[in-house]
Amino acid sequence: MLADDNAVEAVVFGVDGVLVGLKPGSIHISMSTISVALAGRLASAHRAAGQRFVAAPVFGRPEAATASELFIVAAGEPKTVQGCQPLFEALGQRTFVIADEPPKANLVKLSGNFLIAAVIETLGEAFALVSKAGIDRALYLEILTNTLFAAPVYKTYGGIIAEESYTPPGFKAKLGFKDIHLALEAAEVLQVPMPVASHLRDRFLTLLATGAGDFDWSALAALAARDAGEPSSLFAAKSQES
Repeated sequence: MLADDNAVEAVVFGVDGVLVGLKPGSIHISMSTISVALAGRLASAHRAAGQRFVAAPVFGRPEAATASELFIVAAGEPKTVQGCQPLFEALGQRTFVIADEPPKANLVKLSGNFLIAAVIETLGEAFALVSKAGIDRALYLEILTNTLFAAPVYKTYGGIIAEESYTPPGFKAKLGFKDIHLALEAAEVLQVPMPVASHLRDRFLTLLATGAGDFDWSALAALAARDAGEPSSLFAAKSQES
């Protein structure tokens, strides 16, 4: 799993890269979160070289990977994907095979990360609202996750936001920015307006501009707190650094 398109391109298409090194019939499983366009290029290049390609990005933070509890979204030629299943079963708790065309797995992954970012942003705004009214953050989180929003994403990111534990990052804000950018890129090709994604792109860009790109992407909530005039441990730390 590499960070972005540039890293994957260097490893696959570079001198002595994967494309040159793989024997005919070998399988390249790409588990990186990359653009739909690059996934298409990879599939075509491997096909031309007599190799096989499966896109298999994952959902799950580092702790899920450590515990072999990732969710894997796979796409590729059916027999090839089937042959990869033992590996997927060792890495994750469930594999979703969605299509024969590898780029579709990357589109699903990008759409999922868009939804997670939207949850983080709205949680951050809600926490800023109740915190400014003097309501206990931990109690507020308990109410949310035991009534309206019991899903893991609310529990995980709600906990991070309530405790303002934006470091060490499980997923860096600069990677969140990258994924929203790629989602919007795919949406433009498909002519699908995504106004919320456009807003999230600007919010992530603000984090990067303030030097917070290496913090966890849940630091979007720190922006909401700052905009509300509430103290934020993240921006306090950045102020001390400067």
